Amino acid sequence: MKKKSLLLIALPLLAMACGSEKKASKLFRNGEFQEVIARYSKVLKNDSDHPEANFFIAESYRQSNRVKWAQPYYRKAIENGLKNDSVMLFYAFSLKANQMHEEAIEALEKFVQESQDEFYTKRANDELSALEYLDDLADKKSYYRVKNLKAVNTRLGEYSPIYNDGYLYFTASRDNNRIYSATGTPFTNIYKAKTRGARVDTTSIESLGDMINNYNINEGTLTFSPDGKTMVFARGNSGKRKGTADVNLYISRLRNGQWTEPRMLNINNPGYWDSCPAFSRDGKTLYFASNRPGGHGGTDIYSARRNARGRFFKVKNLGTQINTTGNEMFPFISDDGRMYFSSDGHPGYGGLDLLVAQRRNGQTVVENLGKPVNSGADDFGLFLFKADRGFFTSNREGGAGDDDIYTFVNEDPNLKVVNYFLEGVTMTHDENEKLRVLPTVKVQLMDFNQEVLDETTTGQDGEFQFRVYEHERYMLVGEKVGTSERFFITRLPFTTVGKAVSRDTLKQLVTNVKFDTTLVLDKIELNKIFALENIYYDYNKYNIRDDAAEELDKLVTMLQDNPEISIELSSHTDSVDTEKYNLWLSQKRAESAVNYIISQGINKDRLIAKGYGESRPIARNTNPDGTDNPEGRQKNRRTEFKILDIAPKQIREPEEGEEDEDGIQQYFDEDRFFDDEEDDTGDSGGR
Repeated sequence: MKKKSLLLIALPLLAMACGSEKKASKLFRNGEFQEVIARYSKVLKNDSDHPEANFFIAESYRQSNRVKWAQPYYRKAIENGLKNDSVMLFYAFSLKANQMHEEAIEALEKFVQESQDEFYTKRANDELSALEYLDDLADKKSYYRVKNLKAVNTRLGEYSPIYNDGYLYFTASRDNNRIYSATGTPFTNIYKAKTRGARVDTTSIESLGDMINNYNINEGTLTFSPDGKTMVFARGNSGKRKGTADVNLYISRLRNGQWTEPRMLNINNPGYWDSCPAFSRDGKTLYFASNRPGGHGGTDIYSARRNARGRFFKVKNLGTQINTTGNEMFPFISDDGRMYFSSDGHPGYGGLDLLVAQRRNGQTVVENLGKPVNSGADDFGLFLFKADRGFFTSNREGGAGDDDIYTFVNEDPNLKVVNYFLEGVTMTHDENEKLRVLPTVKVQLMDFNQEVLDETTTGQDGEFQFRVYEHERYMLVGEKVGTSERFFITRLPFTTVGKAVSRDTLKQLVTNVKFDTTLVLDKIELNKIFALENIYYDYNKYNIRDDAAEELDKLVTMLQDNPEISIELSSHTDSVDTEKYNLWLSQKRAESAVNYIISQGINKDRLIAKGYGESRPIARNTNPDGTDNPEGRQKNRRTEFKILDIAPKQIREPEEGEEDEDGIQQYFDEDRFFDDEEDDTGDSGGR
């Protein structure tokens, strides 16, 4: 939904002498921007230089996503002495929106010289860097071809198109006599139309109906789960006591061909703007935009996990690689794992620009899509219905009116999409030491910096799948859940380095490459013995070699992952030399290994060193004819650990949202947000 404010600031409430201006100030605080513009325009008829009137008109245009129109009013306010900490910054934004780049740079530099606010100074410096980047961006060759989708656009607004099961869904301001006072246009509802690619059957355009749409509330951006049976969309406040304070996310499910009554998602933050939902391609993650506390700027993009029961939890800010001091919103995850989104904080032409974030060599790289996809206006809400074509929204010049839907085609002759997937099965050993499927295992995919990239819980088949990328190293971490039996948390490295396919050999637009693996989790049992591979010592020595330290580090990690166990670490020798010497040497080697593990942060109370010398061979040291058996001796020169104690199992507290039925949490009551008086503003506004 159109956002109430591109930057959230505390505006000074300017005292007005006349009753009309006091009323206008109240309307401004309530977000009734179109009415504010009308009232202050009357003031300007008598005094065109009135600084406060010019300021409030400029702010009303900016906060209702019409920053381009705000420029002359900001200029008048500044010229006539209005003092405000951020007015010069917003004036620069309006200059940029009008493609007056040199003037914008001048205003930003002046603001940086005078500003005492660290956040806004950084925002201004970021914007200066962005404007300098435009020259480089202009040299970037573009293969995009765009076209206004005239079949659906009107003089009012249409935005955020998505394709689902043969239908184009979009949000529009039409067929509604109820006027939204922030913009002076009808409230927005969600519509759908039959389409084949970008060929829309205009006779089929229809509203989603009263269960989803409200005549006096703005409905906004929506997304569908991959199976099309779950819809999440944004809805504004109603202005009623039982309503919410701002735009929030709602969920509806398709049952018997009908959408259920929408209910608020538990991941909303009361009183803040939550909008722009987008499911990942596997439906296990919901991305959205929010201005909740703790972000990096105006609105940030967040993710929330969705478990097998459809419940949402674990809300996470995507961090500074994506989010800036500006505004990031309208995420979309393509089939090849890229995230397209809109931002006015990353380098761009003006307003919101469309960008793409993708992983390259373990890093997230963000690129501006360039012209003609982007313009000096707001460009947002991109959706790909094929790898090389899709829809987006823009309020650029030459459209039918307000926000318009556009189609685009990427005609890059070298466009080849390669999707890499890591597929696996979680298994364990049965009583006969044969592998069997182990179900309900939480599997995490980590990068080499131990950051969790994705996670899932396997079903009864034990199967899991993750998207992976070229030239990266990963770690799989498996943890058994949903049972009283105890299994080791287990790690398994995986790499795509050296496994990428050559795009020069590909004939198709999209190619899928799959890798297979098996993640084995062993059962935790008292006195169970495990051999440590490749723990070698120099002849007659017991110091820890570098190669042995590498292997012992794996045991350290296992002990960190499984803090409930205590172990005996034992060392064994072959029968060379005397029994007494071998017993002494093995004890020294076991103690050296234990001391190394303690030096890595493991509590010494969890470890016992034990040398067994040659007393417990697992193979013959000599052959039956008395000759030496090198292979047997090698097997006997081993290091093992045995589980001595298992602490009581700790009950994990459910993560936030896991216990909320259907992922819903009704967290507000009648008196929380509104007083007795109802107004007709509808909602806080915004796409």
